[in-house]
Amino acid sequence: MRRKLAAGNWKMNGTAGDLAELEALSRTYPSPSVDVLICPPATLIHRAAQTVGEAGIKIGGQDCHTASSGAHTGDISAEMLMDAGASMVILGHSERREDHAEQNEDVRAKARAVMDAGLKAIICVGESLEQREAANTLDIIGGQMSGSIPDQSTGENLIVAYEPIWAIGTGKVPTLDEIGEVHDFIRARLERRFGEGVGRSVRLLYGGSVKPGNAADIFAVSNVDGALVGGASLKADDFSGIIDALQNA
Repeated sequence: MRRKLAAGNWKMNGTAGDLAELEALSRTYPSPSVDVLICPPATLIHRAAQTVGEAGIKIGGQDCHTASSGAHTGDISAEMLMDAGASMVILGHSERREDHAEQNEDVRAKARAVMDAGLKAIICVGESLEQREAANTLDIIGGQMSGSIPDQSTGENLIVAYEPIWAIGTGKVPTLDEIGEVHDFIRARLERRFGEGVGRSVRLLYGGSVKPGNAADIFAVSNVDGALVGGASLKADDFSGIIDALQNA
């Protein structure tokens, strides 16, 4: 049985004062029936881990370098993230692919580093509006999966997040049928590549303008095991509504 996951990506938002939101969230969900993850900026990872303590909320990173150490000024390794208190790392987010020209092979190398360090990789895939309108969505997703997901992947070290680029932060959301089509496709590709056992054990998240008001409908879709949430994860009240919807799914 795949355990559901509500993951919050704070992106480049948050300073020490914002840890109060995380503290509030940890009081609300001391023993959630679903996994809850917050990925703050790297400057807050250690303090975030201290803030949640034994509450059960997991802390993650938003990116990492492929190397474990070395002359890479400004970069952070998977080992450093784990040392700071992270247990998962988001990789291949569309903003990294666009802003930093990350290619599938870059994401794959980072995912290997994360898995080798004993952390879980949340690998993001998703299409642009132009690709969606050209009916190329599944081809794009399939290519990103083939190029970004390492061969060593299992249900224990891999999570895949589908984030249609055109829906991130825009308020636009694909239809439930469109979300289901992509998630079913991702599941089938994982089963074909890794076998039915592993393919069925990998958790699949949906991301793209998930809010308390639409979360329940999205979580009812086939092969949606949770969400990767951006802006709505910055406030405990907003994220709590999404977590509640997932717990009741």
